[in-house]
Amino acid sequence: MKAIKAILMIIGAVAVVAVIYAFSAFNVGAITKLDPKAKDVYSHMGKVLLETGDIAKATVRKVKVAKGISPDELVESLNSVATEMGIKPVGDLPLSKEVEARTGKKQRYVRVLSYCSPMIAIEMVKYSMAYGAYLPCRIVIMEDEKGQLWLYTLDLDMMIHGGKPLPENMLKYGNKVKNIIYTMMDKAATGEF
Repeated sequence: MKAIKAILMIIGAVAVVAVIYAFSAFNVGAITKLDPKAKDVYSHMGKVLLETGDIAKATVRKVKVAKGISPDELVESLNSVATEMGIKPVGDLPLSKEVEARTGKKQRYVRVLSYCSPMIAIEMVKYSMAYGAYLPCRIVIMEDEKGQLWLYTLDLDMMIHGGKPLPENMLKYGNKVKNIIYTMMDKAATGEF
């Protein structure tokens, strides 16, 4: 028990030193210029990163697919909802099938689907060319080790709230894209079209 207390005290001391260092090393004034929701975005990201040690897990949104829904049904649902919501399917990479064809070895299912709203996309890159790296929006269908299907995409809150507050039109565009992509995932995961 004493060893555990000692370890916890050391961890606490290191955390305090890290916080003091962070405040002295970083421009605290610049932090106050970030979007008011940035704290929540980075708090969530930091929590997941510390729990898992995996930055990719900390920067994505995932949705579990209901049992009985096939990959082809997921693609059909995603494309249907995308069209209904005014976003275009612009790419389809059947990754696991490609690797199987090259290696002759069975792979867990992985398929990368890309979507874009050209009118919103052009406005985003006019605002900041760096947003081009977020284009097009991707939803990945993946099968885990147990055969469970999942849908993954980037955590779009980072793009919307991770920096300085966006101008109103950019905030509107960002939230619209987030709503579309997340709605597509949520509907597809439950078999809705």
